[in-house]
Amino acid sequence: MGRGPPIETDASEIASLDDQSASGGSKVGAALRLLLTLGLLCGLVIGAMAIAPSVVDEIDDLPAPSEDPPPAGERDPEVADPDDPDGTTYETDVETVTSEDVEDFVHAEVNDRRAEHDLEALEWDGTVASVSRAHSADMHEREYFAHTNPDGEDPYDRFDDVAGYCRSYGENLAMNWLERSVEAPNESTTVEYQTAEGIAEGLVEQWMNSPDHRDAILEDGETQEWDRGGVGVYLSEGGEVYATHNFCTEW
Repeated sequence: MGRGPPIETDASEIASLDDQSASGGSKVGAALRLLLTLGLLCGLVIGAMAIAPSVVDEIDDLPAPSEDPPPAGERDPEVADPDDPDGTTYETDVETVTSEDVEDFVHAEVNDRRAEHDLEALEWDGTVASVSRAHSADMHEREYFAHTNPDGEDPYDRFDDVAGYCRSYGENLAMNWLERSVEAPNESTTVEYQTAEGIAEGLVEQWMNSPDHRDAILEDGETQEWDRGGVGVYLSEGGEVYATHNFCTEW
């Protein structure tokens, strides 16, 4: 997706892949994704959605700074994506927002939502998070917003290039902005995200208000059962926030 003029929008996507192989030599049998934009397209795709609120007036009130996030887990895994940009930051009128803090808050918020539905918490996987972070950065750098990158690599391809211990793999994508007034997810109100905690809650709310993304988080519908996951966030100099949340079930 090209950046173009600064239009206050948000967007989110989801993909899910599952290994259906009955023989030991294959790691991935069947991969499905679904793309939902104005309509429903069927094929290799199982689920993707984009959401775009209208431009709104600026918001004057500033929120309180974020509290310290609960640490998600390993930040220096033995196996990492070579294209992982590590941490990125963005300075708002309230605080210096770091990608690491946003990732920690998103991981905690997703597990809170799962707990509300009697699901076990996802274990943080530093390698999965590294692959997620590399994809978020790549979407910004090459100006697209999709599960399949310009090289034709899908989520499982990107993970399998780095490690190979997930038999099922899923992906949620979201995009939003810091310091731009946007419509709050699924509400008739507006919000301007100024903190790591605030933007993290907004990203998870985007996913929870989209049926396919919600299914991925809560393991509903045709979604697999996950045992681990990783969040990768990229913050651009212009305040764009790219978030990739990958889910994994180990072999």
